[in-house]
Amino acid sequence: MARYLPREPGAIETSDGHVVGEHQGLAYYTLGQRQGLRIGGTRHGGDAPWFVAGKDSARNVLVVVQGHEHPALYSREVHAIDMHWIGGEAPALPCRVGAKTRYRMADAMCTLARNGDRYLATFDEPQWAPTPGQYLVLYDGDVCLGGGVIAAAVGTGMPTSRAHATA
Repeated sequence: MARYLPREPGAIETSDGHVVGEHQGLAYYTLGQRQGLRIGGTRHGGDAPWFVAGKDSARNVLVVVQGHEHPALYSREVHAIDMHWIGGEAPALPCRVGAKTRYRMADAMCTLARNGDRYLATFDEPQWAPTPGQYLVLYDGDVCLGGGVIAAAVGTGMPTSRAHATA
């Protein structure tokens, strides 16, 4: 991969702007990534592991947060493009479907609607680190309806079940 992607090192910053390391190029990291960040203990962090929470391409900055449950890692809405429908056409919209935003995750219920040239999946519970460029795959029970490329994820916050457990 390094042969085809530019290596443009830049700062790794916490969500509140403290520099905690240096990245090797934004293209080499994905949202939710934990491994390979080369961030150890810092004076601006605790003992929890670091996760990629965002990319600021205008400044060439990788944004990180600590802890798997950090609210910045969760999104309630996912915009998808380039949809492919296994049955040839989209179901009647809006509709309720199960969806996956990451491989091997459990189906999560959402409402799927059309939003211009995009589809919008609004989840009942925020999803962990849906990542632009990955796939949103939709299901009706055990039947795969199709899917598309995640273009954007918006709306952060802790899942209700976890928020109550930690309050």
